[in-house]
Amino acid sequence: MSFRDNLQHLRASRNMTQEQLAMLLGVSRQSVTKWEAEKSYPEMDKLLKMCQIFGCTLDDLVQGDLTSRAPEPEVTVPAGPPTDVCGYDEHQRMMAWKVPTGIAAILLGIAIGLFFEGAVELASVGARDGLFVIIVLAGVLAGLAFLIPAGMEHAAFQRAHPYVEDFYTEDDRLAARKAFSGGLIAGIAFIFAGIGCLIMLEKTAENIALFFLMFFIALGVWNITHYGMLLGRIDVAEYNRSVGEELEVEEIVAVELDDARREALLATKRADRKIGAICGAIMIVATIVGLGLLFAPVLTSANPDEFEPLGTSAAWFWVTWPVGGMICGIVTLLMRAFGKDE
Repeated sequence: MSFRDNLQHLRASRNMTQEQLAMLLGVSRQSVTKWEAEKSYPEMDKLLKMCQIFGCTLDDLVQGDLTSRAPEPEVTVPAGPPTDVCGYDEHQRMMAWKVPTGIAAILLGIAIGLFFEGAVELASVGARDGLFVIIVLAGVLAGLAFLIPAGMEHAAFQRAHPYVEDFYTEDDRLAARKAFSGGLIAGIAFIFAGIGCLIMLEKTAENIALFFLMFFIALGVWNITHYGMLLGRIDVAEYNRSVGEELEVEEIVAVELDDARREALLATKRADRKIGAICGAIMIVATIVGLGLLFAPVLTSANPDEFEPLGTSAAWFWVTWPVGGMICGIVTLLMRAFGKDE
């Protein structure tokens, strides 16, 4: 019995369409069509994932005969509009908790450090009390304990699911926008509350004032980041586009996608590399111009032997980098807009 016959039967036994299987595997529908037409063959990781989905061994799937297996209606994939069969929404919600929590942990570490600064006599580190530095480092470690695993999980999810079909409804989008509006207002309110505490307590209890400032800033940042990520998750098209930026060219070529979508991802990758090269050149030119302004001798008196760098405290040198950054931003926007038009 062939792999094609087994795959077709297993799909039929669960009333699963090619699109639904493709989403579960993180490939395009055209890839599943080619497998079932024996025009191509899935990679090993896709075969192993199929074994998990259908509850069979690799040998049975590839070389055995599974066409006699009875239908399994209790595990069928629901028909109808696109559904989240690859766990995209759950993954993005997890990210919307871990990333803001990691950032907030770092800010809370600073807040606690400010509160206890000077409470115990420790050797100073730079211009700060040693206890403050220890607490801040502990907060950074706590934050990284959330941020690093979240980043690794997201990278793994992108490799496993380089393309996700948009399944969100207009009601989902409306709810996400409303939630973001509330989270943004609450976040700004927390930050204002921290500033108010600083103003009221700065003269009487500076440590407490700084603690409440950073504490409320942490709450505000958590709210804004959390609800911002929940809003961003409904932009599935942006997720699909970002895969082209995160994956290397070799990974994109190896991904089971139809030719048009693979070429679109490669085009995005090429465009990003072109933008990076142009922006790099702009910043190099800006640095050269800045160094020229810094060291170019300017005649400041009638004596030709008296020279000094241009500008007070070489201010012009530092101006060239922000200007270069703004030019890079403009170039990036124009090139992305032009690319979309193409």
